[in-house]
Order: sequence, then C-alpha cells, then structure tokens
Amino acid sequence: MRAENQPVYMIGVAAQLCNVHPQTLRQYERLGLVVPARAGAKNRLFSEADIRRIKRIQRLTQELGVNLAGVDVILRLLDDIEEMRRDMERQLADYVGEVERRLQTMQTNSNVPIRRDDTRLPVVNIEVRRPKVVLDD
Repeated sequence: MRAENQPVYMIGVAAQLCNVHPQTLRQYERLGLVVPARAGAKNRLFSEADIRRIKRIQRLTQELGVNLAGVDVILRLLDDIEEMRRDMERQLADYVGEVERRLQTMQTNSNVPIRRDDTRLPVVNIEVRRPKVVLDD
C-alpha cells in the first residue's frame, strides 16, 4: 500500500485523473497551489494528496466560482486549520497520557496520602498556534 504523499503520477496521468490539461497543472504549480515532487530536472510526479488538492482547486474554481487568488487563500486557511487540528490532537494525547500516568501512580501508591493543595490531574495547558495566512494588510 502506498502512502498518500508518495509521488507516483506523471503529469499526463495526473491531468487525466483530474480531467484537466497538463498546462493547467503547470499553472497551479507556478502559482504555488500544488507542489509536485521532481524526478530529475523536468519530470513532475504527483501524489494521491496532490490529486485530491487539484480536484479541490477544480471544485473551487468551476463549481463555486472562486478565482485562483481566492483559491490560494482558501487552501492556505484549510492547511492552517488541518495543522492546528493535528497540533490539538497531539496536545490532547499528551494530556491524556499525563492523566493516565498520574492515575496509575495514584493507584499504585494508594497508601500514600495526597496533599490537599496537590492537583490530582494536570492543569490543561493548550497552546494555540496563530495561523500563517494574513487576510488584511
């Protein structure tokens, strides 16, 4: 099974999968909307994630009427949201791990008295990352 970020599709195949002209994919690359891997100096290789991104671009432009500048902003915002979601999941997993560790310690040392001023569970310390996209100049 291939990883979704593994570059496997040449530009012609990627264009067929997305029902676009290869020149459209080159334009998306020039605008930074999609960044295919390179095999050598000229050959672009697209991954499954790239194909999904291109299809999203097509939907935004063709079905929703968004211009390419708007697509760029939307994709950056969506990328930021996804990165923030992954970060929050990581922080939550860290918190749950710390809670489980403390509960295990409390169960293992059940005869040890617990101080009244000691917190039984860790204090939530979530760091909110600021998005990279700036909409107002």
